[in-house]
Amino acid sequence: MNVKSSVLALAGLLLCSGLCRAQSIPDNVGKSSNGLPPALVNVGFDPQLNKQIPLDTPFVDENGQPATLRQYAGKRPVVLTFVYFRCPMLCNQVEQALVGTLKMISFNPGTDYDVVFLSFDPQDKPEEALKKKQEAMSRFARPSTEPGWHFLTGTRESIDAVTKAADFRFTYDPKTQLFGHASGILLLTPDGRISRYFFGVEYPPSNVRLGLVDASAGKIGTPVDHLLLFCYQYDPTTAHYSATILGVIRMGGVITLLCMAIGFVIFRRREHHGASNGNIGPGSPTQGAH
Repeated sequence: MNVKSSVLALAGLLLCSGLCRAQSIPDNVGKSSNGLPPALVNVGFDPQLNKQIPLDTPFVDENGQPATLRQYAGKRPVVLTFVYFRCPMLCNQVEQALVGTLKMISFNPGTDYDVVFLSFDPQDKPEEALKKKQEAMSRFARPSTEPGWHFLTGTRESIDAVTKAADFRFTYDPKTQLFGHASGILLLTPDGRISRYFFGVEYPPSNVRLGLVDASAGKIGTPVDHLLLFCYQYDPTTAHYSATILGVIRMGGVITLLCMAIGFVIFRRREHHGASNGNIGPGSPTQGAH
């Protein structure tokens, strides 16, 4: 089972659990030709690396003020997540998992990057967005980062503009009033291009940290982060960073060169120190006999 299938399977399980609470559906009714429930047939999440996200699309923030993604991008990378704030299941797991992951990273929202939760439900209101932000801030427990968290709502036109650019596809079931959708997060460069993405509801902190360093084009992170990027490679098919043989060889070569350089410096210093002592000692050949 590939990553896309795993994401859809997880979304299907969660959506089906909600459908079952609303009504009982016989096993042989309501199935598509590919085995997925009808609500999930057109659901998917297939972001393309380097794809431009429209930053000037108008939205409304959690305080009811006009907002665009450009307000948060520019100098810092952006963590972008598609959810809807009245979701009873999957979106809550995505929100909690992302907050938990970011909490384990020393980078701070508002300083090193920004976080945007964008609702794809045009019925969501700023009041619901504000409640979600308050919950996230309570879990994150770094009050000073509050300016770096953004919960946006918007019109269908605005939502479609951004979700289509990210190839995030969802469906709505009017009977249950639930959305069928996949889950994942996007990391955008400061100019709004998709730099990295991670699927599912678990985001390893080490991968997200490396992704943020990558998305920032090296403007954030420690020398160790940059060294790790030298030997780790992002695999779009698995949406993970992993060590590569070539990277390990490169790392070994760098370490070897550093050791050789340090050894040469130490050797030269000892040689110079020994020569200096030999020139000024009592047995120095510069002293003649009387």
